[in-house]
Amino acid sequence: MNNRSELGRPTSGKRRLKDLLLQKDNRCCADCSAPDPKWASANIGVFICLKCCGVHRSLGTHISKVLSVTLDEWCDEDIDAMVEVGGNSAANAIYEAFIPDGFSKPGPDASHDDRMRFIRSKYELQEFLKPSLRILSMSSAKTSLQPSFSKKLMSSFRSSQSSKVSESYEGMVEFIGILKVKVVKGTNLAVRDMLSSDPYVVLNLGQQAVQTSVVKSNLNPIWKEELMLSVPQRYGSVKLKVFDHDTFSADDIMGEAEIDIQPLITSAMAYGDPGMFGNMQIGKWLKSHDNALVEDSIINIDDGKVKQEMQLKLQNVESGELELEVEWMPLEQ
Repeated sequence: MNNRSELGRPTSGKRRLKDLLLQKDNRCCADCSAPDPKWASANIGVFICLKCCGVHRSLGTHISKVLSVTLDEWCDEDIDAMVEVGGNSAANAIYEAFIPDGFSKPGPDASHDDRMRFIRSKYELQEFLKPSLRILSMSSAKTSLQPSFSKKLMSSFRSSQSSKVSESYEGMVEFIGILKVKVVKGTNLAVRDMLSSDPYVVLNLGQQAVQTSVVKSNLNPIWKEELMLSVPQRYGSVKLKVFDHDTFSADDIMGEAEIDIQPLITSAMAYGDPGMFGNMQIGKWLKSHDNALVEDSIINIDDGKVKQEMQLKLQNVESGELELEVEWMPLEQ
């Protein structure tokens, strides 16, 4: 189907694709993190650079259907598939959930052989996927494009989630769950008073704002306080800021960070009821130059709950780190 109007202007489908590409996690290649990707694998649901595009093409369209974001015409089905997956972070939370410790993804300057090994392992062999989620090799089905595994997975849990919410909250399908954030402690926070600071943490999601108590005169505060945020269907990153409390003047900022909650929610919804599984790793938010992670953040099922521990390096400040524990609670709970 042609995605342009008679006057040559992009239709809503093309606009949806461009809006998706402008999301922060889609501004770098899903496989090597090269900036400004102009290609996509429509059936996998990721944006990729020109060099990785060549490897994807070599796998065959039964594994990766490659299209140019700017040069090719996109049918509605391909655009729907990209939007349904949700972009690079959502796809990588599944396809890279079980990258071995010490394993390094190829970088923007990686050789063709290194890219080939990684991309084949990631998509064709599905070596970094949880074993029970792996699908049969598609090598016997090269004659026709297979439905995207990413799209099927996303579609199954989203349709299930939507129907449950609709049945219980007809006309009020605004929130999909609760995010419980335990602010554990801060380390080496910045000085904002004479010799110390009186820090507290503020979390924002959309119009919601929650905050911890103030810890007096402490650059290594321990809070261990739980804060809760309602997560809407169309959610973004959680904005975190640390402030120094001042009695007689405006509070001074002591750093900030963004928390990408998409890997957590995507992993949780892919597994459904966590109570049916033992303790296990189900996903990972990978450290990159675009986020504040000190190290990769692992997503686990722990005693029937989906949890994620993370260490964040505060941004736009001379020093400081925060330790958080995040738990996802779907609406039906």
